[in-house]
Amino acid sequence: MKTLLNVIWLVFAGAWLALGYVAAGIVCCLLVVTIPFGIASFRIASYVLWPFGRTVVEKPTAGAWSTIGNVIWVLVAGIWLAVGHVATAIPLFVSIIGIPMGIANLKLIPVSLVPLGKEIVPTDRAFAAYGR
Repeated sequence: MKTLLNVIWLVFAGAWLALGYVAAGIVCCLLVVTIPFGIASFRIASYVLWPFGRTVVEKPTAGAWSTIGNVIWVLVAGIWLAVGHVATAIPLFVSIIGIPMGIANLKLIPVSLVPLGKEIVPTDRAFAAYGR
């Protein structure tokens, strides 16, 4: 079932969202200072391509620089990305078949708001980062 939802997601929303995150990652990598944001954008792009069966967990080794970077990210891009995900989730909820895709779109909001210090893992390994 996850594979079917991922394929439907990829065709209707994932490819376009991933292209946007890849373009943002390339722009961020052009400047030396924003390379961590570019890497975060590439990670989000891979998550956006295939979101079902994966989840986001806190990276236990993240430090104060991740927090500082997340504050900058929220002010510059995070809020707008979250608003965009909510705006695209609403039409998906209108149709019955789009409800799982709308939920997946809302699931992307936390990682689009604060991407630094996060790790994307399969749902069967959600606590693998904590050694459980």
